[in-house]
Amino acid sequence: MRLIDEEYTRHPFYGSRRLTAWLNREGYEVGRKRVQRLMHHMGIEALYQKPDLSRASSEHRKYPYLLKGLSIVRPDQVWCADITYIRMNKGFVYLTAIIDLYSRYVLTHEVSVSLDAEFCVSALKKATAISRPEIFNTDQGVQFTASAFTDVLKQKDIAISMDSRGRAFDNIFVERVWRSVKYEEVYISDYETVREAAKGIENYFQFYNTERPHQSLNYKTPHEVYFKERYNY
Repeated sequence: MRLIDEEYTRHPFYGSRRLTAWLNREGYEVGRKRVQRLMHHMGIEALYQKPDLSRASSEHRKYPYLLKGLSIVRPDQVWCADITYIRMNKGFVYLTAIIDLYSRYVLTHEVSVSLDAEFCVSALKKATAISRPEIFNTDQGVQFTASAFTDVLKQKDIAISMDSRGRAFDNIFVERVWRSVKYEEVYISDYETVREAAKGIENYFQFYNTERPHQSLNYKTPHEVYFKERYNY
């Protein structure tokens, strides 16, 4: 699972066939069915099918995709959220984050040992205590279509947008955030406990927001862009 996580992060378009072939070339005699079982346990699929950490529920209402053709030109115009798998030395946890799409600012995040909706709702409530976007975009996963999550958005008069099934690259920016946090923090830390993982990720996002310059932001930090430009609109 550790090897699959690393190779998938490098090449998120790899499915079970390519990952099996790669593992075999690296000297690990493993069959495709085992790789498929591990990928399912981790909640990942090839990017062209969208990472499957958050499965859709037929019982939950789906909302239209509102970002098509939209120019994102200011902070708090669009926020997005997603979930990723975070490995530890023994075991793993899940991470969700809420991000301002314009500034790349990570408003809040939560770590959980399960994929229940509660940790996503908790992150959302903390984020909306800071500010409020015009549009909130997610995939159609059960955590984000649950009424506990969408009701918070409705109460704040936030427009709800959801990626349509099969739109693999709608949330590509969030995939880049996951890549950064894994390469720059998770893979070099080897967490022993959930508490250690949560603390390491918290420290990383503090660095990501306030110290790490982004080329796409003209080498400003997300904090600078979010809080300074936010007041110009």
